[in-house]
Amino acid sequence: MAGDPATKRRIARDVARAWRGGRLAHVFDAAMPDVPARPVRPELLPPNRMPKRGKGGSERGRIALIHALAHIEFVAIDLAFDLVGRFGAGFPRAFVDEWIGVGGDEAMHFALLDRRLRALGSHYGAMPAHDGLWDAARATAHDARARLAVVPMVLEARGLDVTPATIERFAHADDAPTVRILRRILSDEVRHVGAGTRWFKWACEQENLLPVPHWRQMVETYFRGAVKPPFNDSARESAGLTRDYYLGVAQPG
Repeated sequence: MAGDPATKRRIARDVARAWRGGRLAHVFDAAMPDVPARPVRPELLPPNRMPKRGKGGSERGRIALIHALAHIEFVAIDLAFDLVGRFGAGFPRAFVDEWIGVGGDEAMHFALLDRRLRALGSHYGAMPAHDGLWDAARATAHDARARLAVVPMVLEARGLDVTPATIERFAHADDAPTVRILRRILSDEVRHVGAGTRWFKWACEQENLLPVPHWRQMVETYFRGAVKPPFNDSARESAGLTRDYYLGVAQPG
């Protein structure tokens, strides 16, 4: 419920430290809000009204791309903690360990990108942002398997696919600081997708469900977009998200 970006980032990292230090109880008695608090800026627009960013070659294009990535990481803080608060009671303590850690990672990623925006003379909130990122959370608020199938195993996995090309664009522009940030984020996101895949399998096993066909069913039911190539098969494989999952539902690129 912290809308201010700096406050959300600080609280997220404080909670992660408090959990690691044993200062939080493994109790889930707080109702989760349907929609997280948001700052006044950035202005949130539907996807079809978002301005074109270009390819990140000019400084303005790079700033716009970094801003878009910062917004993704900002929303990802809420996605991680919502997963814990909404579904943690149905999982082992290790699930909470992992996803609170993910929330702390996302807060750190947002901080790095926001700091980079400021170094380039901008800041988070200076441009409009995509308003559709919470749609997957709304659609899967009733089902932990659906949430894991869609958020880490589709949305975050897409980050594994597109981030290497984004790194190349910033490298071509000699933007070494942003390249370092994106490489760190890519490495962490492999772990995050791996956590989603592993806990999705665990949740399926509790109901004697086969993970691959059940994942496909969840994606076809709850994901509004398309699962389409190109795929970063090696990064997905490192995360345990093997080709038998996504090739069965992939649409032509």
